[in-house]
Amino acid sequence: MRPKRGPRVRASAREGADGRDAQLDGRDAQYDLLTAALIGAAIGATATLLLRRGPSGNRPLAPVLRSASRAGSRAYRAGAAGAEWARERGGELIDRIPLDRIEHDVRETVGDARDRIDGFVRHELRDLRRAVRQQRKRMGV
Repeated sequence: MRPKRGPRVRASAREGADGRDAQLDGRDAQYDLLTAALIGAAIGATATLLLRRGPSGNRPLAPVLRSASRAGSRAYRAGAAGAEWARERGGELIDRIPLDRIEHDVRETVGDARDRIDGFVRHELRDLRRAVRQQRKRMGV
């Protein structure tokens, strides 16, 4: 009988003993970078398809924008009560949002992402320089 094992956890999701993220090995870092690149490409392609002009000269997003505009103007005309409610309660609702905590979390996340990207780029540059040196040595340059 084998002992039960817990679920497999990606290396990028593991935490070290001191609570910080464990160092990624090269393959996981490459997969994470590839995943980020694919997500970015998908978002860019979607935005391009929505904002391009079709054969009729109109944008595919135009009917959605027209509908939203009509709905917005109707809501504006009928929204005096809603505007009054927002004016009365908006201040207290905004006060309940922990903006300092959100700002801290966003800064921390962006800083961590910047550090990981810098490390990965440094690693890739070192590998490329090494490969160029080896190629030059093979060619006798």
